[in-house]
Amino acid sequence: MDNTSTQTALSTLGEFGLIERLTKNIQLRQPSTMKGVGDDAAVLHFENQHTVVTTDLLTEGIHFNLMYVPLRHLGYKAVVVNLSDVFAMNATPTQITVSVAISNKFSVEAVDELYAGIHLACEQYKVDLVGGDTTSSLTGLTISVTAIGVAKEEDLIYRNGAQLNDLVCVSGDLGGAYMGLQLLERENEVFKVNPKEQPKLEGYDYILQRQLKPEARGDVIRALKNIGVKPTAMIDISDGLSSELIHICKASKVGCSVYEEKIPLDYQTRKFADELSINPLVSALNGGEDYELLFTIPLTDHDRIKNDPDITIIGHIVEESSGTNLITGAGAEIPLQAQGWNPIGEEEK
Repeated sequence: MDNTSTQTALSTLGEFGLIERLTKNIQLRQPSTMKGVGDDAAVLHFENQHTVVTTDLLTEGIHFNLMYVPLRHLGYKAVVVNLSDVFAMNATPTQITVSVAISNKFSVEAVDELYAGIHLACEQYKVDLVGGDTTSSLTGLTISVTAIGVAKEEDLIYRNGAQLNDLVCVSGDLGGAYMGLQLLERENEVFKVNPKEQPKLEGYDYILQRQLKPEARGDVIRALKNIGVKPTAMIDISDGLSSELIHICKASKVGCSVYEEKIPLDYQTRKFADELSINPLVSALNGGEDYELLFTIPLTDHDRIKNDPDITIIGHIVEESSGTNLITGAGAEIPLQAQGWNPIGEEEK
């Protein structure tokens, strides 16, 4: 966005003028949307299906830094992180609501950029924006997105279904989003010292995209359905592989063994980790924000997925008494710990 152009103060529109501006171009795509924005509540209609609902909150200074996060990317990501939770239930996202608290440091054009990203995500994933709220803020920007999805009862997948000897699988690769964040943080610190210094981002497009514009893995859900594989348990990877494995094992009352050399890492993730002299495995285990899917499948489904280039088998489910462990390349067994980002500041009890 060109910061040198004339910016319009939000006060020139007022709350209702802003709402009208943000909603005037909304397009409805879902037949289940009977009434979208413009009334006291949206009206949705689902036949013979279960509804899933999830909410995520993003706060400036906690979840994002506007020194290096473009508003359009932020709007897109705010939607995607919620759709990822819907896909993790093996459901199809259909609608979202968006609420924002915003300070007067933002112009009308800045809010337009934020909502351009939101609308792009709605278009990409074929979901309807059906409501929300706007209010003022004294501390910056907060975005709350609620996503609604549908699934048949027999299709829903929870965290608590993993069984002994199931295979543990992940989609895509891990750790890229965390390394992208480290790159942005490094260059932001350089900028603070010397604003004229150009950021050194060349060669790291992939990990930057993983951090700034992640995608929800609805394609993996569709691929599994096409080959007739239904996971026994599933979760999206938002807080790091270790945390999510522990969530599944705790809910399913099982343990797991996952193998260090099986965890998928992209070349750029490894390269930048090497540049920072850190172990890239740390970014996969504890980094978070990859929004890949972690799931378990019966051993009998091995041949159906073994040749899928976007799915990696990283381990298997064991007895609960064996614990949740990482098996190193040297054969050592290391207990996994939930060291992913914790917004409350304390480990879960």
